[in-house]
Amino acid sequence: FFFSVFNRKTGEPPLINGWIPYLGKALIFRRDAFKFLLDQQKKLGDIFTVHIAGRYITFIMDPFQYVYVIRNSKQLEFHEFADKMASKTFDYPALSKGKFPDLKENLHRIYQYLQGKPLDIISDHMMKNLQDIFEWKCSQATDWETEKMYKFCCSVMFEASFVTLYGRVPAADGHKVISEIRDKFIKFDASFPYLAANIPIELLGATKKVRKELIHHFLLQNMTKWLGGSKVVQARQDIFEKYELLGDYDKAAHHFAFLWASVGNTIPATFWAMYYLLRHPEALAAVRDEIDHLLQSTGQKRGPTYNIHLTREQLDNLVYLESALNESLRMCSSSMNIRISQEDFVLKLEGNQEVGLRKGDWIALYPQILHMDPEVYEDPKEYKFDRYIENGKKKTTFYKAGRKLKYFLMPFGSGISMCPGRFLAMNEMKMFLFLLLAHFDVELVENKAVRLDNSRMGLGILLPDVDIAFRYKLRS
Repeated sequence: FFFSVFNRKTGEPPLINGWIPYLGKALIFRRDAFKFLLDQQKKLGDIFTVHIAGRYITFIMDPFQYVYVIRNSKQLEFHEFADKMASKTFDYPALSKGKFPDLKENLHRIYQYLQGKPLDIISDHMMKNLQDIFEWKCSQATDWETEKMYKFCCSVMFEASFVTLYGRVPAADGHKVISEIRDKFIKFDASFPYLAANIPIELLGATKKVRKELIHHFLLQNMTKWLGGSKVVQARQDIFEKYELLGDYDKAAHHFAFLWASVGNTIPATFWAMYYLLRHPEALAAVRDEIDHLLQSTGQKRGPTYNIHLTREQLDNLVYLESALNESLRMCSSSMNIRISQEDFVLKLEGNQEVGLRKGDWIALYPQILHMDPEVYEDPKEYKFDRYIENGKKKTTFYKAGRKLKYFLMPFGSGISMCPGRFLAMNEMKMFLFLLLAHFDVELVENKAVRLDNSRMGLGILLPDVDIAFRYKLRS
């Protein structure tokens, strides 16, 4: 390691520069960010700056200091960075260019359709669409059916989400059309970490061609054929129509980006929730028991011909299901919360600490360190399905060094960068698991360990490094 204190001003954290010009510590960070950051924390304390691929990123490792970063949204901005990255990744013109006044704010306002009463409506549609797909699966599963688990989660969640958001494809081969879009989506998604790392798309094989084909699916002449789309997508369409400088292709690219935001992390998160439940029989039994109890107490029958209806309150009261889901999110999420300093300024922290920042510096929180902190979570590498339950109720108090933490679970980002679709995402994953366990007996066929693939470290939910076979049949 080559530690450089090159040109550090008073109050600036120690700088880890690396010996390769421009790259700095990019390669070692990419290999295992978690281990790298823990090592630096041991050597340098809770605040340090790392030079990664031309960027100077100051990491704040102490979770009690998170609030001071999150609160400072004026000097520490996020949206411009996100806009730049998304416009490059999904091929639409950056919103912050001034050509599209208020477009960013108008799009942000639409997220009201993913909260409150409108959230109930879209969740009900998702539940119905999931049931249709599971019913179709039931009709195939006369005896044990064997499938690969990631593929299964991907096909069910992608189709249900697509139909819920964009509507049904009325063609006789509607299933087939959505499967084609899904297959292209998977190809594009495999290149996502490289695009996010600013690698030119021209260097990524067929990715450019695949992206173009995906975007074409969302051209207006195609979308108008789809039936029963959601209010949130309709509202986005209405807003795009007001901007004459936004071309048809640009609008379609925005719709594609919204699809990626809707399923890119939800699919792997659903996989991990299902995988951990199947690996832990006592967790599976407790969650299934809770589901059966709810169906019994509401007089609902399970089986492919019965429609199950859940209110938001009922969904929220499934404490074992929620705890099991939160526990898998704790273990598989690896998002880096980034802010960019808008000016030279001094960030004031707890305990009279101050951090000198330069304009353009990045500040990063890395919640995976918190999620795996043995002081906060006993045996953090172990899956404990009831970790978020205390005396039969949701547990929301976690401590470090005897002090209560404000932030203890952060799979969806924080503050201004918090995922606006997080309530819908949680509902979708709960409904998937609910219907799966209500309708089917499910078990793993292979006894191999599935590990986290670290290529998406810092970008959200990590994917599995391999797929695993499981089987399912209708519950008697």
